[in-house]
Amino acid sequence: MPEQAAPDRVSLELVAEGFTMPVALASPADGTGRLFVADLPGVIRVIDAEGRLLDEPFLEITDRVVGLRTGYDERGLLGLAFHPQFVESGRFFVYYSAPLRDGAPEGWDHTSRVSEFRVAADDPDRADPDSERVILEVDQPQANHNGGSIAFGPDGYLYIPLGDGGGANDVGRGHLPGGNGQNLGTLLGKILRIDIDGGKPYGIPADNPFVGREGRDEIYAYGLRNPWRMTFDAGGEHRLFAADAGQYLWESVKIIVPGGNHGWSLREGNHAFDPENPYESPADVPRTGRRGEPLVDAIIEYPNANQPGGIGAVVIGGYVYRGQALPGLFGRYVFGEWNRAGTDGDGIIFVATEKPGSPWEFHEIEVAGSRTVGAYVLAFGEDAERELYILTSKSRGPAGKTGRVYRLVPPP
Repeated sequence: MPEQAAPDRVSLELVAEGFTMPVALASPADGTGRLFVADLPGVIRVIDAEGRLLDEPFLEITDRVVGLRTGYDERGLLGLAFHPQFVESGRFFVYYSAPLRDGAPEGWDHTSRVSEFRVAADDPDRADPDSERVILEVDQPQANHNGGSIAFGPDGYLYIPLGDGGGANDVGRGHLPGGNGQNLGTLLGKILRIDIDGGKPYGIPADNPFVGREGRDEIYAYGLRNPWRMTFDAGGEHRLFAADAGQYLWESVKIIVPGGNHGWSLREGNHAFDPENPYESPADVPRTGRRGEPLVDAIIEYPNANQPGGIGAVVIGGYVYRGQALPGLFGRYVFGEWNRAGTDGDGIIFVATEKPGSPWEFHEIEVAGSRTVGAYVLAFGEDAERELYILTSKSRGPAGKTGRVYRLVPPP
């Protein structure tokens, strides 16, 4: 449970509205102050430096995204990252759910695709839709658990989070014996690290943990169920944070360790997990994986709404705050919850403070005026000045236009 503490407070300043389900926000280091927002159905929109949402999309690939279910869907356009040399190259990358490719296993659901695009030669606010270069494709047995929040690390490499293949309990169609999360022969249930400048379609960094060892060369970390929003700390040691959505009992946040086994599906959060009885945590908590390697503990954990006293349904990864507008949050991890237990569309904003050698302390941030977010929390974003944004929607699925982008600002 969150630690009790004096409440931190913020206000939510509306920046833009009219989205369906905004799931990613990025700002290139090009000095323009623009924000780029990825909307689940397959559209990227631009918010200019004056806060205006441009009418024309930056990129629209709805015809390349698998058909979505309007009631609820975890597929779609899920990630956006600008190349570190975007100013010079005009290159950016997206992660989206494409229809199942030719040659994929029969009966599987779709193919996750990471692609490169380029900005149009005659308009910096438009991408060239014909410039797509497919970098990576990973076939997905089920529709859920897709990860997707791609990011460039401080080393210039592209990091790609992938869920375990979906369904439930890391078992069933498309799940290897013992679960995809623990199997180093599949890219599912992993965070990948690739060099998009070092080969065609990509290269493998020489210091990737499994180069020359058992396991796929692309793998950077494993043992993940559904890393829903993954970010690098812009300061300090530039650590990589990932929120891992739980099965039925525990939501968690992890600091990703290179080559580390982050537990799933031996553990859910920091608790033992039994895929044959997922509603009860076995008393004997494993500390090592099947190869004898230590399991990486979560730094944050809270109970899912499926158990008494549960807080919510899905943890939403955020950012270590490195801006200036909210000095009380500086150096602390701001994250969220999709939907508060007992409500229908009222997410939570949390802030966590590091306690070396033990789980981080965390509690809810009070939203001035309303006290709550009042919508599903889908993701967080960060601009070039390291200020934070929250992306929300009133809808559980990709329907309507209730999606909004807010900036976190000091309360009045």
